[in-house]
Amino acid sequence: MLPNLTQYCDIRSRSASFENPKGDKGKAGSAASHLGPGRKGAAWHTIHAGETATLLDADGPGMIRHIWMTMDLSPKMLRGCVIRAYWDGADQPAIECPVGDFFGIAHGRTNHFFNALQAMQEGVGLNSYFQMPFAKHAKITFTNETPDTMGSLYYSADYTIGDQITDDTLYFHCAFRRENPTQMTRDFVILPTRRGRGRFLGCVIGARNKSPQWWGEGEFKVYLDGDTDLPTICGTGTEDYLGSAWGVGEHYSFYSGAPYIACDPNSKWQTLASFYRFHIADPIFFAQDIRVDMQQIGGGFLPDGSINVYERSDDWSVAAFWYQTPGQPLEPMPPYEERVADILDKRPYEEGYRRQKI
Repeated sequence: MLPNLTQYCDIRSRSASFENPKGDKGKAGSAASHLGPGRKGAAWHTIHAGETATLLDADGPGMIRHIWMTMDLSPKMLRGCVIRAYWDGADQPAIECPVGDFFGIAHGRTNHFFNALQAMQEGVGLNSYFQMPFAKHAKITFTNETPDTMGSLYYSADYTIGDQITDDTLYFHCAFRRENPTQMTRDFVILPTRRGRGRFLGCVIGARNKSPQWWGEGEFKVYLDGDTDLPTICGTGTEDYLGSAWGVGEHYSFYSGAPYIACDPNSKWQTLASFYRFHIADPIFFAQDIRVDMQQIGGGFLPDGSINVYERSDDWSVAAFWYQTPGQPLEPMPPYEERVADILDKRPYEEGYRRQKI
């Protein structure tokens, strides 16, 4: 995964923050504080209810390489604040996702984890390492869609300019969906049909268990390049898709993991699960179109020890990540009220009773 660290590249390094919003050369850190000019004068901004802050506004060609931020980490803010990105002057976003889901954990929760593309270091520092190319222009915004003021937002967006962008370059996309509840016998759509050429990169999924028993027997399915009734790719179970087996407990690794699992100490059943999977070593390319689903199937043991599977309806959300050209508009994202429904109140056991399998 490491680039060639010894090879010189004729590109230029830039970073945008409230200390240098435009990423201008030789102009960072000029704001004054009580310590004097250039002494931590604009490390953060207050973001009022309904306010949109521009995090990056850069001319290309270039490549965004890392975004870091920290903020009010309550479920309301993590699910209620939205990151959007616009490439090459487009009026429709290519990224539209709640902050928490974008950085790797659903349900407005946090925990320490890292993978190849995301990290929540110590559960408070939000990091993404997605490569986001742009030929002419890049704009990233942060909108507080909650009814409350956010006291402070800190961020930095690290990028390069002068990168080679060609007709074969795929553009980064991210979209959020939630079904609360899912529809019985209908597969949950991770990525709605996208047309063009591209690569499905992966997803961050949140499952809220609405009834006892194991919720994760559904199979991962990818419909590629004209598939209709049956997919080209079909998995064997939800936790199998993560590279795990026989239920899922809290863990994280380079390409897949479940960094947040909450269990009811009385019933022993999971109430919240957040998991991710990235197709880096095992890419999923599409030449014409793609759709990605996950079945809604549960399972339980019968008296004879065999496993019975059955249709379920739960509360599922997803942040899907992919690369595509040409771009096309995203489906509308659920409004604030639907995004935060049923997740705002943390149960007492969430702080100390996790790391449980089914």
